[in-house]
Amino acid sequence: MTLTKTLLASSALALLATAGLAQAVARENTVIFDLDRTIQDPENFNWMTPGTKRMHGAHQTMWEPLFILNYGTGNIDPWLATGFEQNEDSTEFTITLREGVEWSDGEAFNADDVVFTVNLAMTNEEISSREASTIKAQVASVEKVDDLTVRFTLQNPNPRFIVENFGVRIFGSFLIMPEHIWNGEDAATFAFNPPIGTGPYTFTSAASNRAIWDRNDDWWGAKTGFMDLPAPERVIFLESGGEESRAQLMASNQLDAAQNVTIGTFEAIQAQNPNVIAWHADYPYAAADPCARQLEINTTIAPWDDASMRKAVAHIIDRNQIVNVAYEGTTTASETMFAQYGSMAPFIDAVKEAGYGLPAAADVAAGQALIEAAGWTRDGDYYTKDGETLSVDIHVNSASTEYTRTIDVIVEQLQRAGIDAKAVPVENGVFWGEVLPFGAYEMSYSWLSCGSVNEPWASMGRYTVKDVVPVGERSPGFNNTARWDGGHAEAYSAVVDEIATRPLGDPEVPALVAEAYGHLDAGMPFIPLVQAAKLLPMNETYWTGWPTADNYYNHPFFWWNHTHQIIHNLEPAGN
Repeated sequence: MTLTKTLLASSALALLATAGLAQAVARENTVIFDLDRTIQDPENFNWMTPGTKRMHGAHQTMWEPLFILNYGTGNIDPWLATGFEQNEDSTEFTITLREGVEWSDGEAFNADDVVFTVNLAMTNEEISSREASTIKAQVASVEKVDDLTVRFTLQNPNPRFIVENFGVRIFGSFLIMPEHIWNGEDAATFAFNPPIGTGPYTFTSAASNRAIWDRNDDWWGAKTGFMDLPAPERVIFLESGGEESRAQLMASNQLDAAQNVTIGTFEAIQAQNPNVIAWHADYPYAAADPCARQLEINTTIAPWDDASMRKAVAHIIDRNQIVNVAYEGTTTASETMFAQYGSMAPFIDAVKEAGYGLPAAADVAAGQALIEAAGWTRDGDYYTKDGETLSVDIHVNSASTEYTRTIDVIVEQLQRAGIDAKAVPVENGVFWGEVLPFGAYEMSYSWLSCGSVNEPWASMGRYTVKDVVPVGERSPGFNNTARWDGGHAEAYSAVVDEIATRPLGDPEVPALVAEAYGHLDAGMPFIPLVQAAKLLPMNETYWTGWPTADNYYNHPFFWWNHTHQIIHNLEPAGN
């Protein structure tokens, strides 16, 4: 082990020793998850306000969802709720809650908590979280039928209301808070510390680089027979500090599940620690992520306010090179905005058959022709117009080498084509807190059309004109940060609004998707790049039962609200 590796391992051991302040818990009884970001406000657990408040263990161990979408079966599995019913036109939904659920302080979890939390989101104008904004936009009223029954009346038909808001379709869900603690507090400023939840773990401590959660042996689920207590006595979310250090922590058994790494890094980890596995046992190892990657474009900033210039960039980008260089062949080029899951095939095929799919290879000449048609002339290395060099700054979240590598490839491609492109790496909190939502970018790398895994509206609905706000004002729920507006955007929005009213499985929807996509292609407010793949090392030294392609109880993204399933499936190694 080199001196650098020794220092990394020693510093991690010291951190974990410091972490064990509340009680002594053996390493073999502790599961340690990788955290890919600094916890900006470790004493604040109000998930309705901006910043990292939930993914360092809060919604993985403490806050349980009502339902969980199972990516393997497509079912909406019940959790805090047992089921739901909807009326014929999908404007009314009645949710039945599970009997015997308790908050960790012993208070009953019931319909009052659900109604109270939903009303907070609907009435407090200062709340800005995506989930709260979505509820506010969709719900007309919510009422308690009895202690275990809640009825929602929607503003408009929405057949996907449950999975969209309460089913952990992508990352999280609308989280229910305890009325007996939040009542009388201003939800826009309340810090909610110490926090409580219904989950099998309670909060122990946190700092900017780690959070510790200890098992509540009086958990309601075990008392009612819903589920056994999870095996880990302690759960730690530990900031790894980047790919090199997370690799060393995994190799030395100081992490049990790590964030995304490259193929080369994963193979190096396995060479040092054969107990480390991934989603697939063999190449390409990675799991398909539902958030396809794309290049966001601020359509209000010249010259990118011209759709032909945006299309020029789309022609210049070589997606195959991104796959081969940035992803080392572990993914594929995107053909549309959608994640290429099997259930999305009818909609993807409809778009491609209509002629709007993107080729993987570049057509630089076609892109340059569009630039020249807009009045730009190649002058040496770059295009110029009226004494101005054609340039673009591309903001990128520096939290992952996947992100920065991709933009490095795109910058080089644009440079060769005559555009003076430059990568602007920024810290995770700045990227999500300041750059994207307020339109403080020309172009940026992200996945804001994320959402559709079994139907098209979830992704397409994120780019309608109803969410257009001026630059400098926060985009609601990160929707349409491109500020795409105008004729094509309005026509697109009208068709997408029609799709929203159609029941799941409606045979006319694929044709509507193709119609809407024609306007999206003409406007090009973002450029689809590649399908996302997550190569997540999982360590079987202390724990087995990790989700894999051969053990597909759900997907492996442990920073999501469904992580409750993962923790409950873990077993001590050797059992």
